[in-house]
Amino acid sequence: MQRSIGGNKVEQETGIYIFCSIQTQEKKEFGTIHFEGEDRETFTVHYEDAAMVAAEVPMKIYHPNKENLMLHQQVISNVMDREDTVVPISFGNVFHSTEDIEVLLKNLYPQLSKLFPQIKNKIEVGLKVVGKKDWLESQISKDSKVMQKKSEVSKKSEDAGYFDRMKLGEMAQKFFKSLQQEIEQDIHAPLVKYSDSAKANDPIGEKMLLNGSYLIDRSKEEQFDVKVNELHEKWKEKVDFKYTGPWPAYNFINIKLKVEEST
Repeated sequence: MQRSIGGNKVEQETGIYIFCSIQTQEKKEFGTIHFEGEDRETFTVHYEDAAMVAAEVPMKIYHPNKENLMLHQQVISNVMDREDTVVPISFGNVFHSTEDIEVLLKNLYPQLSKLFPQIKNKIEVGLKVVGKKDWLESQISKDSKVMQKKSEVSKKSEDAGYFDRMKLGEMAQKFFKSLQQEIEQDIHAPLVKYSDSAKANDPIGEKMLLNGSYLIDRSKEEQFDVKVNELHEKWKEKVDFKYTGPWPAYNFINIKLKVEEST
């Protein structure tokens, strides 16, 4: 690719950025993306029945800022609208040529050939359940052990109460753990029954009681939505639901490490 500087044309090295892998032997395009100040065509690079969705971009290191991450996800979402088998690739993978992508696909093919049937026609959805402040405080006030210990600590001097305050923190953690277990049993477990696979990930923040990921068949998406709404109706006075998707199977595919190993 040529760039003009001071009237002189200079070469700018370009590379091939990859977004995701799909199962196809057909050459495909997924529209243009506006990237680094230009509209760039997306295209596929192939090996056997595996393909990488890619675009030609300036050869450099790309930082995972909000704009770049949104663009990466938007391309994958566009692909998901048209394809039933999508393996997401982690952000920022740029190669020197399409030949390098073909070598990568050849190295990954044993893994991809196993993954394709596992995720065919499947999507991932996420559910985060966050306790409402008033409800959490009311639950804590009902826990006699925590409240009793809190009262004892408040009566002691700062120095004398140091280890007691540590103990209070441990008791509060155990209390929140019990709430998380209750939510996992009452919300997560019913959703697992509607999923092909499910994970209860580590909660983020002290008020989060569930951070669930669910791999579901597209044909069961409406049924899953109905169950989520049913559970929300039951718990809406106590917690907030953050229900997201559809996503590719991020939490059910370990392709990021494999790509790095293959390159």
